[in-house]
Amino acid sequence: MTEPSSRVESTGDSIAHALRQEILAGRLTAGERLIEESIAKKYGVSRVPVREALSRLQSEGFVTIVRYRGAAVSETLVQDGRELLQIRRGLEVLAAQLAATNRGGKAADELAALAQDFDRHHDGEGPSFHEVVAAASGNRQLVEMLAGLNRRVQWGLGHNPDASTSDHRAIAQAIVNGSAVQAGYLMEEHLRRDERYFAEEFEHD
Repeated sequence: MTEPSSRVESTGDSIAHALRQEILAGRLTAGERLIEESIAKKYGVSRVPVREALSRLQSEGFVTIVRYRGAAVSETLVQDGRELLQIRRGLEVLAAQLAATNRGGKAADELAALAQDFDRHHDGEGPSFHEVVAAASGNRQLVEMLAGLNRRVQWGLGHNPDASTSDHRAIAQAIVNGSAVQAGYLMEEHLRRDERYFAEEFEHD
């Protein structure tokens, strides 16, 4: 009985991805209405996965759904993204500082391994570096808040993989050394790069 549900979710993911790309490319403009029936017809599906896709895009900030009016492309997507990245930076810095105060806590061994050889000990599977740092903070509320924020801003992130690896290694080293001030400073500089990328890519006059 789980197969149809799984199939609908997969289709919803595909439609959400397609609509997200249309919005980012400017082919769907701010305030434009998103009609369920038209989208379902375009992709050859029922309205169920379309609703799933629109709900997901609303949670990410791409779409606004108003009762009795339906869905429309968000008119404040870029502004919301910029503001959320600023909030994210503050919370990530706090997470790094708390993690350093704990010297990595339960994640100390993993962070120590990352500090020594990031490429070897982080192959892209399992939790991301930022999820490990959040967990190392020992603050459950902070972990939950950052997870939600990162889901909403993921679309606007972009970076140089080599620079990120270098940053992550340095932050991990500061955390296991217990250097809260250094860990916070390095995390802030690291995330400002994301904000500069966002401004260059999405904030146009």
